[in-house]
Amino acid sequence: MTTPCTSLCCCSANPYKTFELWLPKTSISPCKPSSSSFPRLSSINFKRFNPKLICKTTSAFSTTTAHYEFLDGHTELELRLELGGHDIQSPRDIFVDADESSLAIRIQHSGSLKTLMETKCLYDKIKPAETIWYMDDDELVVNLKKQDPDLKWPDIIESWESLTVGVMQLSKGTSIYLVGESSEINEKIARELAVGLGYTPLNTKQLLETYAQQTIDSWVIAEGSDSVAKAESAILESLSSHVRAVIATLGGQHGAARRADRWRHLYAGFTVWLSQSEATDEDSAKEEARRNVQDGSQAYSNADMVVKLGGWDPNYSKSVAQASLTALKQLILSDKKLPGKKSLYIRLGCRGDWPNIKPPGWDPSTEGDISLIS
Repeated sequence: MTTPCTSLCCCSANPYKTFELWLPKTSISPCKPSSSSFPRLSSINFKRFNPKLICKTTSAFSTTTAHYEFLDGHTELELRLELGGHDIQSPRDIFVDADESSLAIRIQHSGSLKTLMETKCLYDKIKPAETIWYMDDDELVVNLKKQDPDLKWPDIIESWESLTVGVMQLSKGTSIYLVGESSEINEKIARELAVGLGYTPLNTKQLLETYAQQTIDSWVIAEGSDSVAKAESAILESLSSHVRAVIATLGGQHGAARRADRWRHLYAGFTVWLSQSEATDEDSAKEEARRNVQDGSQAYSNADMVVKLGGWDPNYSKSVAQASLTALKQLILSDKKLPGKKSLYIRLGCRGDWPNIKPPGWDPSTEGDISLIS
């Protein structure tokens, strides 16, 4: 029986910096080795591989080993796999296959290839041509060279655990805002992210209803949706100076994020647009996300990232949260000054001049000023 999938397409507000993810709703079983041979990499025999610039999945990781150790040595990475019990007769029985974003380690066992480890999404990119491996007693040692020596790898693979540690370091405490049509989805994903990152979960819908002592629906009936959006804007203003928080905003017609003129304080953090998609496949979801961003007709297109959801099931909210972290990691790595730029935007008073921050004393009514940071 075919397993249903959730399509997730993530992209930054810059349409030229896009990537997509396809996350199955169930875990992937270890892949069967194909009939093709896998080249053995050693210190004297390198093979160049065609780079894969896009990570197609964050969950395609399998290992049959009992244990592995990982060390980040700044410019190089070291992976150690225990081979005890596998009865390796010769180094020729070991096959290591790597490209920029993936790694597969297999051994010849009883006349067939057995997968010890396989991941299609390393934590970041490596230089595959500089990969070497060797045997150290009953361990296989694989040395990988980073493309970005300044990036600290929490683990060899991109997983929920490594992403939460890595994004926490990269974001430098910058808060995260979840926007989109569904208050429920925003709240669920915000809570998952807050737990993973160790941030404070906040919910503007809950704060509004506590303040008004009534539900959002009754508030809209009594005073109209503009009144609700104005009140949420005031809450967002008070939250804009907070750090290490994940804020779920109000979805639907009544939320401030639905109105382009109420984004001043949302720009204080990293914004993720959780958008439900009608696309039936990955390519369609990707094209839909790009079209939404380029069109700009929806205020949500102001968000730093878009995550497309092909359907919604609360049981898989962690998968959506993980996709959001992947998108955020890629966004920050594309411009490592972004957290500092967000901090400067807050210190200057969240004047609405994002992303082209104007000098101190800038008057929003003045046109043609030179940006302080662009």
